[in-house]
Amino acid sequence: MNSALLIFIKNPELGKVKTRLAATIGNEKALEVFKKLLVNIHDKSSEVSADKLLFYSSFVDKNDIWENHIFNKNLQIQSPDLGQRMLSAFEKAKEMGYSKALIVGSDIYEVTTDILNQGFEYLENSEVVLGASHDGGYYAIGFNFKKINSDTFLQQIFLNKSWSHENVAQEALKVINSFSYACNFLPTLSDIDTEDDLKNFPDLYNIL
Repeated sequence: MNSALLIFIKNPELGKVKTRLAATIGNEKALEVFKKLLVNIHDKSSEVSADKLLFYSSFVDKNDIWENHIFNKNLQIQSPDLGQRMLSAFEKAKEMGYSKALIVGSDIYEVTTDILNQGFEYLENSEVVLGASHDGGYYAIGFNFKKINSDTFLQQIFLNKSWSHENVAQEALKVINSFSYACNFLPTLSDIDTEDDLKNFPDLYNIL
């Protein structure tokens, strides 16, 4: 298979996940919510028509919900810079011989298998695919390495960026447009960062 789904997760550790959510609901409940989000992205990604490369934040867990025969388990490079960590994951996928790679985070409850498969279908005919979130960031971004003819493009997408603000997706789009690359868009979905966000998803909010 020439496509790779890159899944970025944090190890589910008390006090280290969903810190903005934990500020109002407590660390224990935030961890419960996070674990449900992990189950969700596990289930949605398992059926995607691509190889799956899983990237842990702290350590590789060989005995968790992520089956070793389905998910190629890796450790994110140990950098405080999210952009550097994502860039490194894409570079690894490229080095492994994949022609298309799409990264997705773990906390988009609305994401579906069909949406992720659509991302790879879009990459058949475009250089980039982007899945924006309602808060101005993005939950997914992917590239067709065979169509990208610049060594600096990915660096400009990921490096020297600030994250968690309302213009993250727009900044990425500005770089994409500056290279005149075609970009297809996945549906805009909702992040879950705060208790107000959580209220939009009753089955998660019921944890409280």
